[in-house]
Amino acid sequence: MSEAATGLVLQALDGARFRFDPGALCLEFLTTGGPGPLSRHEALHGPRELADWLALSRLGLGPREIRALPAGDLAEVNRAAACPALVPRLTPDRTRAWAAPVTGAQALSSIARDAVELLTGTDAGRIRECGAGDCPLVFVDLSRSGRRRWCSMERCGNRHKVRALRARRDRTEEENP
Repeated sequence: MSEAATGLVLQALDGARFRFDPGALCLEFLTTGGPGPLSRHEALHGPRELADWLALSRLGLGPREIRALPAGDLAEVNRAAACPALVPRLTPDRTRAWAAPVTGAQALSSIARDAVELLTGTDAGRIRECGAGDCPLVFVDLSRSGRRRWCSMERCGNRHKVRALRARRDRTEEENP
């Protein structure tokens, strides 16, 4: 599983933008959309969008409850993970880069392998859903205490704090008219 922080910035349905670090490459990939109702969030419409996403992801190219996964989904992840992954290389300035050419199949294989590692590794028990009832984001809680509640303090955590402050003020005003 990749340890590097992400440059991922998401846009909520209300248009607000916020930084989101889910803690794992495979969870970053989940934010790019999907079929059915998730299609409104689809961000990867072609090679250019994929290249842009890969550049911002952990690849750096330029538990509430655990449910059993459908066999077809497991087979798809395993099929992708079995393909050749991205090949890392060390650059002269001692940073990681990827051996060219980079293909979409290699990127998908790296994402699938990250998912297998996350779901079977020591952090599997730290996969969380955001505590905001209206937020579908998933992240790995890498905090020391293991008590992270929000996908982003900048977005959902802040909204919760604002609501709590308003509720306290309302109670105080009711008690002291």
